[in-house]
Amino acid sequence: MGGRCSSRVATPSTTSRDTNSAIDVPLIAAASSPSPDSEDRDAGEPSHAFDTRRGLYGDRVTRHGSSGWDPLGVTPDGHGGANVALWAQGASAVDLCLFDDSGREQRVPMSERVFNVFHAHLTDLPVGTRYGFRVDGDWNPAEGHRWNPNKLLLDPYAKAIEGGFTLDPAVFAHEGSDDLVMSTLDSAPFVPRSVVVDDAFDWGDDTAPGTAWGDTIIYETHVRGITRRHPSIPAHEQGTYAGLAHPHVIEHLTTLGVTAVELLPVHHFVDETHLIESGLTNYWGYNSIGYFAPHAAYSSLGARGGQVADFKRMVKALHCAGLEVILDVVYNHTAEGNQLGPTLCFRGIDNDDYYHLRDGGRYYADYTGCGNTLDVSKPHVLQLVMDSLRYWVLEMHVDGFR
Repeated sequence: MGGRCSSRVATPSTTSRDTNSAIDVPLIAAASSPSPDSEDRDAGEPSHAFDTRRGLYGDRVTRHGSSGWDPLGVTPDGHGGANVALWAQGASAVDLCLFDDSGREQRVPMSERVFNVFHAHLTDLPVGTRYGFRVDGDWNPAEGHRWNPNKLLLDPYAKAIEGGFTLDPAVFAHEGSDDLVMSTLDSAPFVPRSVVVDDAFDWGDDTAPGTAWGDTIIYETHVRGITRRHPSIPAHEQGTYAGLAHPHVIEHLTTLGVTAVELLPVHHFVDETHLIESGLTNYWGYNSIGYFAPHAAYSSLGARGGQVADFKRMVKALHCAGLEVILDVVYNHTAEGNQLGPTLCFRGIDNDDYYHLRDGGRYYADYTGCGNTLDVSKPHVLQLVMDSLRYWVLEMHVDGFR
């Protein structure tokens, strides 16, 4: 199998946006979204200054620049700042929460709202910043409303996620075994955080191998399992994306004659609560909580967004050897479980607009056997899935999905 690498030096600063796209998926806009002119805003003129608490970030998060509702997530502006946008249709308020290295938190109210999207522009929000959201609204679980501003939430569009999930009463939006009673405990010390990521990467001459379907031989594997005990891989790279990109592993794959590597789930995931209670962990990864973020534990650089570059280097190395990269993806349910599960992201942002609910909204339609089912009949949920697929192809250069 011939390699696909050029020996010439690649031009620095080449980004994944410069590459040919393998798919063209149209943006799906919410059918019920009003026009910006008809959007219902707070009475009076829109505020152009954040009324935020002064603290570790001081004035750098107090000025409101030019912000937009699209794209969703956090998008660096190239000048040390970033646009922040979160879809939360039924919410009454959203705070962006920023964390320093010691875990101190600064809350920034996101005062602008268009198309059910809360958005803001921060003039100083550098790459590597750890962040999350707190979303307020009606607490009425019997009708599917589970907003609780005491819970720190991941960005559904986070490109990287950092930190562990600790099973503690604070990670639940409800108290004890009664899902109707609101918890007032702060979950921030016990849940992962999103990380601001710059998509820039030197892809050089990377191209999709484009193996004909009739010639395709797929090798299904697990990032950690295939490299965890490989004697030729440096210890710090065993069980990681870098390990899978190691020449000895690639030589093994090409010697077998395979043309594509199908990776078991690499979307960021957390352990289910019942596994933690039993002293077990989730090995396989079918418990996604971040559909844009490579699982941090599979990275030798899994801090401050380093896992993104680590994953891209793996794809580039596999492509260089003529191997396509296919991802096993899990878009039908999330790691939040049923009504007694933790509140980590979607449940706290807009529960009844992300999940299939039943019995008036209190309980989850568990078509997946995993506690919940994402409702892709909702335009914004379908958009999330399509945006995720598009991101992994255009920015991460993967070749297909299972």
